[in-house]
Amino acid sequence: MNIYVGNLSYEVNEDELREAFEAFGQVESVTIIKDRYSGRSKGFGFVEMPSKEEAEAAIAGLHDKEMNGRNLNVNEARPRRERRGGRDRY
Repeated sequence: MNIYVGNLSYEVNEDELREAFEAFGQVESVTIIKDRYSGRSKGFGFVEMPSKEEAEAAIAGLHDKEMNGRNLNVNEARPRRERRGGRDRY
């Protein structure tokens, strides 16, 4: 299951996030989304857990919990929608 993690402190790294989720089960991958120009965290990321039950336990256990001074927003990730309305590129 793919899990969205929002309201991350800009100082949290992928290893710290992995460690928090591993308390609930196996973690397949962790990605913190970064600004492509500055390389700075955008304050959200995604955690992939193969077990739905462990993922749901992690969501319940970590949602609204404090990490590095901020309360996490943790829920099941929604599929990404197509972006529209950008400039045409030729």
